[in-house]
This record gives sequence, C-alpha cells and structure tokens, in this order.
Amino acid sequence: METLYVIPARGGSKGLPGKNIKSLNGKPLIHYSIEAALQLTSPGNICVSTDDPIIKNVAEEAGVRVPFVRFSELATDTAPMDEVLRHAIKFYEKENKFYDTIVLLQPTSPLRSTEDIKNALSLYHPNLDMVMSVFETKANPYYVLFEETGGLLVKSKEGNFETRQSAPKVYQANGAIYIINVNSLKEKPMKQFSRTAKYEMDEIKSIDIDTPLDFEYCEFLISKGYLKPL
Repeated sequence: METLYVIPARGGSKGLPGKNIKSLNGKPLIHYSIEAALQLTSPGNICVSTDDPIIKNVAEEAGVRVPFVRFSELATDTAPMDEVLRHAIKFYEKENKFYDTIVLLQPTSPLRSTEDIKNALSLYHPNLDMVMSVFETKANPYYVLFEETGGLLVKSKEGNFETRQSAPKVYQANGAIYIINVNSLKEKPMKQFSRTAKYEMDEIKSIDIDTPLDFEYCEFLISKGYLKPL
C-alpha cells in the first residue's frame, strides 16, 4: 500500500493568525506533524500543502521538500479539503507517483503521536472509504443537546435515559488523523463517505488548536509535563 502523508497549512488563519508556524513550546506548530510523519515514511512521501512561502520555508527546515505552492483559490476559508487533497494527488500522478491512501495530518493537532497514526493505519483496509480519529464526547444528543422547534427546546435525538452514562456513546471528530482511500476520494466528496471506521483517542490528545486559548492550554500541558507530543 503506497501512502502519501498530507499536511495542509494555509497562511490565512483568522482565529489565530500565523498559527501553523507559531512556536509551541519552542518549536513551530507544523513541525510536530512533520516529525510524526517522518517517523513513518521517507520525506518524499510527505506533502506539505501550503499557499504561503513563509510556511514553506519553515516546513522545509524540518527536513521535507515542499514540491508546490497551493493555488490561492484552494487557500480560502471555504475551500473544501477534498479539493486540496485531489490537487496533491494530481500533482504526484503527473510525476508518475501513484498512491493508494492519504494520511491527512492537520498541523493543529500537535499532541497526536506517531503511535496513534500507526494504530489508525492498522484499522484501515481497502473496503473502507476512511478511518477517522475521534473522541467520546460528553455533549450527548440523547441527553444534553437540544434543538429549538417552535420556540421550545426538544432533545436533538429521542431517548429516555436517566444518566449520560446510560445513553449510547457518541463520538466527535477531532481532526487529528484521517486515513483516506484515494479511489473513494476521486469518486465522491468526503462528506458522502459511508464506510468510515473510527480510531478513538482520549480527549486531551484530541486538542485542536484554533484559538489563542487553545494554544495556551496546549503549551501549558506540554511545558508542565502532563503530556509529551510524539
């Protein structure tokens, strides 16, 4: 199985400007994902997809070559990740490099370890569209989530459960790891994937950095030794 590791890092973050190269505990945020991938494959199978020359330079300092600069239309807030991934696949196919799977590693999940990626890969098989990392969420639609209908709150999902523990488990995507079948990606958008298996992570390792507070919390955990990345 030929696998391409894609690390998407556009330059226009609004919630936390420059977050992909912001120093987290003394290291650019994107380096955590690059270093995790380098423990699993050669640099030639790692694609940092960016539109930003500064991110490109920072990524290459970690030991990978950034082979192209992403088109500006693929670097907006609304650009679908599917198109970003297809763009990368098409680039490599023009170079006569063909991949069966993509491992998508978002830079905003620095506490995801190489072991997590290995374990997620062990769950993948070609009959799946995708393996996706998740964590068990406390925001259970059978128990604590409501929708408004006609000015009144109703449970998001019907269920007569006395405690959260007795309700069915529900999972939230954490954005850390996606293992994607390239053939499925070529056929349909990821939101239409129907054969998706989960790789469960704990809530702390599932931290996804999107705001200054997320960043400070993650740095606190690392600096105080609560959790070490990789």
